Amino acid sequence: MTTPAFASSTAIDSLLFRDAFGTPAMRAIFADRTLVARYIEVEVALATAQGRCGVIPAEAAREIAARCDLNALDFELLRQETDIVGYPILPLVHQLVKQCGDAGRYVHWGATTQDIMDTATVLQVRDALALVEADIAALRGILAGLAERYRDTPMAGRTHLQHALPITFGYKAAIWLAMFDRHAERLQELKKRVLVGQFAGAAGTLASLGDRGLEVQGLLMEELQLGVPATTWHVARDGLAEAVNFLALVTGSLGKIAYDVMLLSATEFGEVFEPFVPGRGASSTMPQKRNAISSELMLAASKSVRQHAGLMLDAMVQDLERATGPWHAEWIAIPESFVLTAGALNQARFMLGGLIVNEDRMARNLDMTDGLIVAEAVMMGLAPFTGRQQAHDIVYGACRTVNTQGGTLADALARLPEVSAHFDRAAIDRLTDPRNYLGAAPGMVDRALALSRAQKKS
Repeated sequence: MTTPAFASSTAIDSLLFRDAFGTPAMRAIFADRTLVARYIEVEVALATAQGRCGVIPAEAAREIAARCDLNALDFELLRQETDIVGYPILPLVHQLVKQCGDAGRYVHWGATTQDIMDTATVLQVRDALALVEADIAALRGILAGLAERYRDTPMAGRTHLQHALPITFGYKAAIWLAMFDRHAERLQELKKRVLVGQFAGAAGTLASLGDRGLEVQGLLMEELQLGVPATTWHVARDGLAEAVNFLALVTGSLGKIAYDVMLLSATEFGEVFEPFVPGRGASSTMPQKRNAISSELMLAASKSVRQHAGLMLDAMVQDLERATGPWHAEWIAIPESFVLTAGALNQARFMLGGLIVNEDRMARNLDMTDGLIVAEAVMMGLAPFTGRQQAHDIVYGACRTVNTQGGTLADALARLPEVSAHFDRAAIDRLTDPRNYLGAAPGMVDRALALSRAQKKS
């Protein structure tokens, strides 16, 4: 029997928890080996750009591109020297210089450590946002399907955890859908601000390259297919902060959905349930339990990413031309935020894609207050005859009768001369039927679906 290695100390890398809080694809983007590969990619692209414009010999640039080899690195030495230096770039450059022979003298020409690390981070973020974008697109499809299928399925709408007015489950799903339509729009908009590379030299002025600095910078970004920065952003971190705060918005919406599902799946509600998988959500002591595990994980992720969003905002406050510490906080916040977001989106796709909707229980709960949920409908129907305030008082009194003596709202109203003078029993029954007071809920579903489809086409 093989015993697995338990080496990790964090939930996102844990052998036990990593696939609850993340996905293999997102972890791979931020893995050490991938990160070092990105450092090398930036160093090679820099040499290539400089070779193209003659800042370094073209042959040297070709040698650097051909001989820089991730697989030939001594990672243990890289780890040891990084621990000493505090940054991985100088130790990496030492090894790349040796790999490249005579051409090695031109490796890292005119660059500073933060140039390479920031640009590599942006390359990671580009790949990570592509995964997030695909997950959001898939989730929007799932939510649109729920909204359309349950467009006219009535249920109790609740405010302050109490019955308020009737809605439809499709209306609820359409609200969820609209949130993620907006997230998809935000994602497209932020790319031009976030996916911008960094090459600026020691104090951000590119002084070491004389009058060729901006030319090299432009060619480097062309090689990497990144945006060219208007100015150096060594200490202007709004782009990366925006990316993580976007993830906080996404996971915040996932947390809201998760909270709804957890509440609605409570025994007293019983209106929706996560997909059934044998053993999932089981209790060690209560065999009857079926806990909403995906929702719980989504909610936990939303709280964690929110904390990292705050950390990224704090890290924006950096001193002068190079920071003395806030930059390092990003090394924690960015990878963890993306991994947690990917995990939450994955849980949402599973949970919502197989969501079990109990329409019968929704109908039963809608009727459990014996018509009180549509007291507003009766008040608005009576108001043209009595005035709004008097109608309110009449219906309020009828509701109190139901609360204290039992029976239905229709029965209580039918006994009141102020009501029976204007409505016969059939009209009262229509007014107190929750299914007749859905307002614009179905129409809002149609509008949300139409807007979502139009956005996808644009």
